[in-house]
Amino acid sequence: MTTTQVDHAGLALGSTAAIPQQRTARLSMTTVQAACVPAVRRGLDIAGAGLMLLILTPVFVAIVLSIWITTSGPAFYIQDRVGRGGQAFPFIKFRTMVPGAEDLRSEILGTPDEDMPERYREDPRITAVGRILRRWSIDELPQLINILRGDMSLVGPRPIIFDEVPLLKPWEHARHMCRPGLTGLWQISGRKETTWEERMELDLEYVQNRTLRNDTLIILRTFKVVVRGEGAY
Repeated sequence: MTTTQVDHAGLALGSTAAIPQQRTARLSMTTVQAACVPAVRRGLDIAGAGLMLLILTPVFVAIVLSIWITTSGPAFYIQDRVGRGGQAFPFIKFRTMVPGAEDLRSEILGTPDEDMPERYREDPRITAVGRILRRWSIDELPQLINILRGDMSLVGPRPIIFDEVPLLKPWEHARHMCRPGLTGLWQISGRKETTWEERMELDLEYVQNRTLRNDTLIILRTFKVVVRGEGAY
């Protein structure tokens, strides 16, 4: 199967050709952990997330009130996601779907395939306020709390749900050698408009080429993607 070329924002070394097991097998846990969690990276995560939370507190209050006024149920949605080393962590979002939406996921979205982007776009579980929050990725802001807790980083592979773990090829588990990120290479390369295979390739490419310089470029590119609402629905 030939995958579609995606925009890597000049961050990657090479194309989106499938990454063979032999190549990813050379990623030792020691090497990747040394690149993923140095003290300076953690310090930047804490400083960045803390500053953003402080600035965005009024926005958080306004969003919580809008969710409470327009829908029933809690303002926040917490779900177990796959974190570093494959460990579960409580992933926090503003709630953008009707109560009980998780139970309908398999029925509405099914297994990732080439038609998955369209099913995401037409998902009937999303509320009116939720569509606004998703359009500009505002629903993801509570993950700043995950960053302060140490569950996530500002930049990294986006965390998947545990139901998606069986879809991973053996070498694709290398994506879990780093903390998952609030944004990442997938986020600026089409997001939900990419296929599952392209997403995994982007995640592995990020892990293999992770540097503070690349993280900075991803963060800067994220602002542009968010304003345009690219791949967000």
